[in-house]
Amino acid sequence: MPAEIRHLAIVSEKYALAGKFYEAMFGMRTSTRGRPGRAVSVGDGYLGLNINPRAIGRPARFDHFGVQVDDAERTFDHIGRTYPTVTWLKRPANRPFAGVTTHDPDGNVFDISQKRMTNRTDVYADERELNPRHVDHFAMRTMNPGAMADFYVDIFGFERVASANGDPNRYLTDGHLTMVIMPWAITDFDGTGIVSPSMDHIGFRVESLAAFKADVALVGGGNPFLATSSMQVGPEAEVRIALAQRSCPHCTHLLVDIDGILISASERT
Repeated sequence: MPAEIRHLAIVSEKYALAGKFYEAMFGMRTSTRGRPGRAVSVGDGYLGLNINPRAIGRPARFDHFGVQVDDAERTFDHIGRTYPTVTWLKRPANRPFAGVTTHDPDGNVFDISQKRMTNRTDVYADERELNPRHVDHFAMRTMNPGAMADFYVDIFGFERVASANGDPNRYLTDGHLTMVIMPWAITDFDGTGIVSPSMDHIGFRVESLAAFKADVALVGGGNPFLATSSMQVGPEAEVRIALAQRSCPHCTHLLVDIDGILISASERT
């Protein structure tokens, strides 16, 4: 079968609360095979979101993504023959999403797994009907977006999607999710804090943006621990918000989760 993007991973300061946040705001469900003492895994019916507690030396952030392939060994063989700078690391059995962790030539980290791998459990095994509110795209900022798009098309067979607005992003899809590869330039951060090349944001499709905003206000008003973090005010915040808005045409409504991780919601069809 074609390669599929089947999980995203967050490193969180408040991983248990973060799981409840995504349940309350987006209707994601906790995996029946999760290990709450180690991490929280929630899913939207197709994609799993693994929320890991922050360990020493590891920043809280949107961390990486994972791809399921039909034949992992064949994929590794192709990477090894074609991309000599790319190496990989087999993950231990306590990493339920990752069979092998590797990276693209720019250093962006991702996992490769397949259904028969012994350490593949949790949300991967909880496939069900897709939530009305579900992840429809995610984005990264990287130094060489064109070359990285070529890499992912070559390795996983993702389909290219043309930009409707002529922006500099590269758009790839596995048939369900869109991967947005955005250019990174230090000059984009003029007037605000500099963020190095990395995963950027997670985008959700919602059935009604008005209903979603009402739920955000209701949940946050009733439980301050689940309220979205402030986008902040002031010149630096305004520059960062403006960068996010012009960088992703898919993003209609921007907000941040309880760790400050950038997410978006839209009614895109």
